[in-house]
Parts: sequence; C-alpha cells; structure tokens
Amino acid sequence: MAQKGQSQFSRAKALKNRVKPLNQTGLQDLALRYVSRYATTRHKLKAYLHRKLREREWDGEQSADIDGLVVKFAELGYIDDALFAKNKAAALSSRGYGKRRISQALYQAGIAEGDDADALAVGEARKWEAARTFARKKSIGPYASEIRDPDTRRKQLQAFLRAGHGFDIAARFVNAAPGEDIEDQDYTG
Repeated sequence: MAQKGQSQFSRAKALKNRVKPLNQTGLQDLALRYVSRYATTRHKLKAYLHRKLREREWDGEQSADIDGLVVKFAELGYIDDALFAKNKAAALSSRGYGKRRISQALYQAGIAEGDDADALAVGEARKWEAARTFARKKSIGPYASEIRDPDTRRKQLQAFLRAGHGFDIAARFVNAAPGEDIEDQDYTG
C-alpha cells in the first residue's frame, strides 16, 4: 500500500537509490570495476574511492583501507602511473600541445615527479611536431591563407603559449609567411 502522496514510481526510485553501505570487499569490487574500465592513476583511484565512501558510507568492522587497496592494485599492475603519464603525454602532443601543457595535465592527474620523467621526455622530443600540428589546426603562419595583421599574430602567439609551447617555437610559426616551409633543423632554440 502506497503512503499518502507517494506514487509507485517514487517508491521504486527511493528503493533503487537505497544502496548498501560499503565494506572492504565492496570497496575492492568498486576499485576493480573502476580500473578495468578506465585508464587511471593512484591519485584518481583514491579520489574515486573516497567519493564512493562519502556517498555510500562505511559498514566495515575496521576503517576503510583505501591507501592499502591502491598500493595493492599498483603492485598487481592494475595501475601504472608512469605508463599513464607517457600515454597522456603522447596523446596531448599528437593533439598539438606543448611540454608545459603536458606537465600541467600530469600534475592535475596526480602524477608524482619520478613517474613523469619519460612523459616529459616524450613532450620534449615531439615539441616541433606538436607545434606544427597546433599551427595547422589553427591555420597559423605557414598554414594561414593570408598574412595576418599584427594584432591577430599577437593573439595567435598567445594561443601558442597557452597551448604550452615555448616562445621561440611559437614566434617561428606565427611570424612565418603563408606556405613557408619551416624545418626543424632551422630551429636553434
């Protein structure tokens, strides 16, 4: 029998939203589902588990061991911060972002300083190709259809810098004439 003012739909929804509090096994199951579905870092997994713990509360005899669970998953190879960082750097670089922007993205993902070395090396090695990709996507310099006025070039330079490229590379592309061939070996910076 429905309570006064409560429809069958709202009662069913209330029952569906009532979830059991977590215990260590439930927490581990959530973590396993998360790492099997998403490429993640230790930091992101911790944040996810803390959020789930706040949403569903704790029903275990001992306190939740989120740090221990994250360490265990890292030891098992389910989480590899260095590999995540390297893949993230390669993806951002191929989209036209520079080393500073890659570094910022790794910091936001919670990558520790030791785990970001290979990723930053990827960003450094691909900086010229990334700048070329960015210029092509934004129709800047050699990829522009016409010579731009100084104000537009200033804005393009700012866009290059926001994308994480160094000033010297950005200036080379922004100041290039449409159709000009800019080569990596010309770069001295």
